[in-house]
Amino acid sequence: MSSFTLSQRIGFGLIISLLFFVAFEWVFWGHDPWLQNLDKVFASPSLLDPLGTDQFGRSNIARLSSALQTSLLMVLVAVITSSTLGVLCGVIAGWKQGWFDRVLSCVVNIVLALPGLILVLLFGALIPGSFFILYVAISLVLWVEYFRVIRARTLTIVRLPEVEASKLFGFGPWYIFKRHLWPAFRKDVFTLACFGAGNAVLALASVGFVYVGLRPPHAELGLMMVELFPYYSDAPWVLIQPLIAVVVMVLGFHLIAGGERG
Repeated sequence: MSSFTLSQRIGFGLIISLLFFVAFEWVFWGHDPWLQNLDKVFASPSLLDPLGTDQFGRSNIARLSSALQTSLLMVLVAVITSSTLGVLCGVIAGWKQGWFDRVLSCVVNIVLALPGLILVLLFGALIPGSFFILYVAISLVLWVEYFRVIRARTLTIVRLPEVEASKLFGFGPWYIFKRHLWPAFRKDVFTLACFGAGNAVLALASVGFVYVGLRPPHAELGLMMVELFPYYSDAPWVLIQPLIAVVVMVLGFHLIAGGERG
C-alpha cells in the first residue's frame, strides 16, 4: 500500500469496512432480509438486531447487508464490462481509425445526447425490477468515458517513435499493446474505474429511489430510502442507515480515484 496516497488508503479502508460489515453480518447474525415480524415493527437496536427493524419488522442489518451485496455486485460487473469494452473499442478506433472509428464515435455521440441517469431510467422502465437490464444500462453509460479517453491517448501513442520501431521490427499488435499502450494509460483506466464504480452505486440507488429499479421486497439502498422516508419521524435511525451506506461507498471509490499513484 506504500504506493498509494493517504486519501486512497482512506478510500480503500472505507470499501473494506463495508465488505467486513457484510461478512460479519453473514457470520454472526445471518438473518433473512425478507422475513417479516409485525410484532417487532421499528424495534430499537439490540444484540439480536444491532440496527433495529424496519416498518415490517425485518432485520435492518440483514437488509443493509443484502443491499450492499447488490450494489457491490453491480459495481463489479458493470465496471469490468464497461472498462473492457471501452478500452478495446478505444484502442481499435484510435489505432485503426477509418470506418470503425467513425461508427463508434457516432454511437458515443448518441449516448452522450442523453444524460446518463435518464438513459438508465429509460432502460429500467422497459423491464422494471430486472438486475440484468440495469446492469446493461449502467455499463452502456460507463463505457463511453473509457472510449473517449483511451481513443485520444491511443491516437497520440501510436505515432511515437518507439511504437513505429516496434512495428518495423515486426512485433504484433498484442506486443505493442502490452509494451507501449497499456503502460501509458493504465492509470487512466484505474481512475475511470473508480469513478465509474461510484457512479454505478449512485445510478442504482437513484433508479431505486424513483421505483424504477429493483422491486420490493428486494433489499436495495435507493429502494430502502424511499420505503423508509415516510417514517423518518418515527425511526430516523432506520432511514439514515442506507444514506450512510451510499455516502461511504461513493466517497470510498472517489477517494481511491482522486489520488495520484506512485
